[in-house]
Amino acid sequence: MMNYLFENQNITKSLESYIKENKSLHEHFEINFNRIKPKNRCGFLSIENENYFIIPKISNKEEQNLNIFIYMLLKAYDIKISNPDIANLQNTNFKYLELFIRFFADSLLHELKRGIYKTYITREENLKVLRGKYLIEKNFQNFYHMNIYCEFDEFSTDNELNKFFLYAIKIFKRYSSYSNLHKCDSVFDEVYYSHIDINRINFKFDRLNQRFEKSYEIAMMILKKLSPLVNNSTQKSFAFLFDMSEVFEKFIGNLYKEIDSSTLLQCERNFGNLKLKPDIKTETQIIDTKYKLVKNKDDLKTHDKYQMFTYGINFNIRDTILLYPKHILDVDEDLRLGKDYNLVNLKIKSIDLKFEDDGYKEYTEEIKNRLEKMNEF
Repeated sequence: MMNYLFENQNITKSLESYIKENKSLHEHFEINFNRIKPKNRCGFLSIENENYFIIPKISNKEEQNLNIFIYMLLKAYDIKISNPDIANLQNTNFKYLELFIRFFADSLLHELKRGIYKTYITREENLKVLRGKYLIEKNFQNFYHMNIYCEFDEFSTDNELNKFFLYAIKIFKRYSSYSNLHKCDSVFDEVYYSHIDINRINFKFDRLNQRFEKSYEIAMMILKKLSPLVNNSTQKSFAFLFDMSEVFEKFIGNLYKEIDSSTLLQCERNFGNLKLKPDIKTETQIIDTKYKLVKNKDDLKTHDKYQMFTYGINFNIRDTILLYPKHILDVDEDLRLGKDYNLVNLKIKSIDLKFEDDGYKEYTEEIKNRLEKMNEF
């Protein structure tokens, strides 16, 4: 049975003590004296024998909210899956972590069939015959030793990228018995397993390994969103939660890329000592997304307007948009910030994410059409 919870709304009493006891969940929930509620988080909680979906409050229908969240997630992370797989996600008995793991395994196995990634690695070994470079100092220190100390380059699978994939596979196998995941594991049988700190890894891709980048990105996404939970049951408990500010930004950004080919996401530039990184930049517009509940105009922060003015002046793009999800108030303001050569046009808009049609393609096309209409200055 699936239980529904809503972001930014108090959770059920039955969950309160569990969340208080699990510190790994505290970053996802706002814990006050008399209430606990998710902090702009949506996703999946599996706690012992109970499953919970935390969903956005967009529609009055729970299943429609779930579908909208799933569609936003797929577009945000550029996940291309088949209609049967989408139907699985909409099945309340299906743990949707499984589908993301399957997507990762299928993507990785497809590339591994073309060949595993290899790099040259410098190694030192004590061999019976000379291979590569003769290490004078070590051989002098061990003059009476029968073997020879050598240094050589070896074309090996035991590299940083493959170590990361092996680490991810071992984690995912705790939650899934998917056959392609096991096939991927067997391919890395010559890779030495080691723990990976995903907060420190910063792998750079080049033309030789670029085909693995999508698999890497989806694995990183899963690992960062997945939190194992402590429990007294034999059932695995975990949280698989997404920050809706990030999902909303990526969702809108990827739709803008389809609208305007000049779109850049998270375009960072330095202006002297000032570092600026707007969410979405095109040749003619700057768009910043704000996933906030706007109940009245007092919720529209002055510092957000200053931020858009700063973007407009420094990037020399004078048409800007602050975009919110529609909640109670339908936000629609046209402002002029500054004057003369320092004039920046700012639209403050809300976009309605609700749509009655249940199809993924129909939903994303409709939201894209709404964005296009909003773009007209």
